[in-house]
Amino acid sequence: MAEAGAAPPSSKRGSPDSGEQPPRILVVDDSEGIRGYLKSLLVSRGYRVSCAEDGESALSLLEEEALLPDLVLLDLMMPGMGGLAALERMREIVPGICVAVISVIGRAPTIVQAMKLGAVDFISKPFEEEDLDRVLELFVPFGQAIAEESAASDEVDDSVWSGSAMVEIRGIIEQISDTDVTVLVQGESGVGKEIVARSIHRLSNRADGPFVKVNCAALPEDLLESELFGYEKGAFTGAYSRKHGKFEVATGGTIFLDEIGEMSPGLQAKLLQVLQDSRFTRLGGNKDVEVDLRVVCATHRPLLEMISRNDFREDLYFRLNVVNIHIPPLRDRREEIAPLVDRFLQKYARHYGKGVTLLSELMREAFANYDFPGNVRELENMLKRIVVLESEDSVLAELGEKQKAGKQDDLDFDSLLEEVTATAGEVPLREVSRRVSSEVERQAIGLALRRTDWNRKKAASLLGVSYKTLLLKIKECGVQVTH
Repeated sequence: MAEAGAAPPSSKRGSPDSGEQPPRILVVDDSEGIRGYLKSLLVSRGYRVSCAEDGESALSLLEEEALLPDLVLLDLMMPGMGGLAALERMREIVPGICVAVISVIGRAPTIVQAMKLGAVDFISKPFEEEDLDRVLELFVPFGQAIAEESAASDEVDDSVWSGSAMVEIRGIIEQISDTDVTVLVQGESGVGKEIVARSIHRLSNRADGPFVKVNCAALPEDLLESELFGYEKGAFTGAYSRKHGKFEVATGGTIFLDEIGEMSPGLQAKLLQVLQDSRFTRLGGNKDVEVDLRVVCATHRPLLEMISRNDFREDLYFRLNVVNIHIPPLRDRREEIAPLVDRFLQKYARHYGKGVTLLSELMREAFANYDFPGNVRELENMLKRIVVLESEDSVLAELGEKQKAGKQDDLDFDSLLEEVTATAGEVPLREVSRRVSSEVERQAIGLALRRTDWNRKKAASLLGVSYKTLLLKIKECGVQVTH
C-alpha cells in the first residue's frame, strides 16, 4: 500500500529560497519503522516524501504518474516482488529514474547486480545519517546544498581545537598547508579523522578545489574500483555511458580515502600506481587519465600489523605515510569534553528547532567520568538524543548500564584469577589457558560492541574478524547482547 506524500505532487526541484518545490523522494521499504524514520528525517530537512511498503505499490505510483521522484530509496530485501525486480521494472517505466538501493553490506553480489540494473548508489543497513547524506549530496541538488551548509557550519567551529593534543595537530596541519604531501590520519573510530582531513584541505592551497570523500569500507571491491576510477561505456552490463571516478572529480582539490585499511590488495596496487604516476585507466578503457590532487587517507586499523600479515602492501604504506597524524582517543583529551558538549547542544538545537538544552551537573559529571569508547562520535550521538528527546534520562541510564557492565567484567576476570590461584596444580595448564583466553575474548568483544554502540558489523571490523565469526564468538563466549 502506498502512503500519502508530505506535499502536493510536482516535478520541479529547488531550494526553499528559490520559489520552486523541493525535491521529492520515494521511500520503498517493507519495514514500517525504517519508512517512518526516513520520512521524518527527510521531511524535517525540507524534502517532499512519499512511501511504499513493497515493490508493487511503488510501481503503481509510477505507472499512475502520480509521483515523479527525484530519488528512490529502494530496499532490496522485501516480500513479494523483491527489490531487484522492482528496480528493473522502474527502469522500464521511467528509464532515467534515479534509484539508490538499501541492502545488508554482506550481500555484495546482490548489490553488484543492482548496480548493473541501473541503481546509482547503495546504502548499507544499518545506516547512519551521513550514509544518507552522501547519496543526497551526489544525486539530489537540494541535498547537496544542505550538506554544504552543514559542512560549512562544522568548519567554522573552534571547539574541536580546544585541547592541547588537537592544538598540536592543528600546528602540523598549518606546517604542511602549502605542500601537497600525502597525509595518513590514524586513530580509533569516532575520534575526528574526517574533521582533520577537511581541515587539511581547507587550510591548503587547494581549498578552492573539491573535497571528495570515499569510504573504502562501505563498498564491495567491484563497486569501489568503479567508484574510484570510473568506467567507460560498455565496460560491463549496465554501463550505458562513461562514468568519471572520484579521482577525476577531485582533480584540483583533495581526495579523502577513509578506512584505507579495508581496501583489497588489487585496489591497493592500483592506488599505488596513482600515487606514483598521477594517472590511471578507467574500467574498460585503454587511455591514461591524468589527475592533479592531494591524497589524505585515514584508518583505525593497525597498518604495520597488517603488513606483517600480508594484508596491506608495505610499499603503499610508505607512499601514504609521508606525514602521519595520530589522533588520541577522547578519554585522553578530557579537557575537550566540556566545549564539545556545548558545541553539539547548540548545533542540534538549531538543527532540530529545539531550545538550547542546559545539562544538569549530574549529566556533566557522568560525561566527565566516562571513557567514551566510541569517542567524539559517541558523545555527539548522546547529545543529539538529549536534544531531540529533551531529556537526559535515557543517556544517564545507558551510561549507568555501561559502567555496571565494565565493573562486572573486572569482577569476572578477578574471580577467574582467584579460582586459578586457588586450584593451582589441580587444573591442567591447557584448561587454564583456554578459560583465560575465552574471558579475554569475551571482554574484547563486549568492549568493541559498546564502542560501536552495539553495531555488530562495525564491531567485527574493529576486531578484525568477519561478521559471521563475531556472531559465533558472541555465542561461544556467552556475551550478553542487550541491544
